[in-house]
Amino acid sequence: MFTGLIREIATVKSFVGSTLRVRAKHEAKIGDSIAINGACLTVIEVTNDGFSVELSPESQKLLAIENYKGEVHIEPAMMMGDRFEGHIVQGHIDCIGEIKEIKNNGNSFDVFVKLPKKFIAFVIPKGSITIDGISLTVNEVGEDSFRLTIIPHTMKETLFKTYKKGSKVNVETDMFARYVAHIINHQTKSTHLTWDDVDSISARY
Repeated sequence: MFTGLIREIATVKSFVGSTLRVRAKHEAKIGDSIAINGACLTVIEVTNDGFSVELSPESQKLLAIENYKGEVHIEPAMMMGDRFEGHIVQGHIDCIGEIKEIKNNGNSFDVFVKLPKKFIAFVIPKGSITIDGISLTVNEVGEDSFRLTIIPHTMKETLFKTYKKGSKVNVETDMFARYVAHIINHQTKSTHLTWDDVDSISARY
């Protein structure tokens, strides 16, 4: 489990076949789970300046794989007793989003992200979402996109500073919204989930 708070921006040394090698200050151990751009991956090798992880063919199909070069976000998995910040993040990417627009408001940035429509049901206004491993709050939801408001600190200290219109990003929607939708759909044999349904069930937790 992760929190969506980036601990370090690491540098990709190489990505050949299924092996991604990164240079990082974090001292990993073989078998550790580390989220790289939001995707939970397992450390298979440790070097004096970083570590290596393996990306299965399934993972490579689901991820914005073109971003696994240059710099990447990393967050080691939480340990028992760690301070909990951000929100509950599994490191299981749902889909690839596309940056539609970035508006500079002076003291903040509005970022509009487009998703495949079937995933919009899991994006809740004022709820949590993870973009390339970053825990963020959704401000507004449309038919096939949503709006985030990014503060200057986040824009400066994360890879958001490199995003532009058309950039692809890894998206993990809210875990509780996914669970609620699955339960309702299974019980009703329906794929339709209204905002009232989500609000009502979320209020119980």
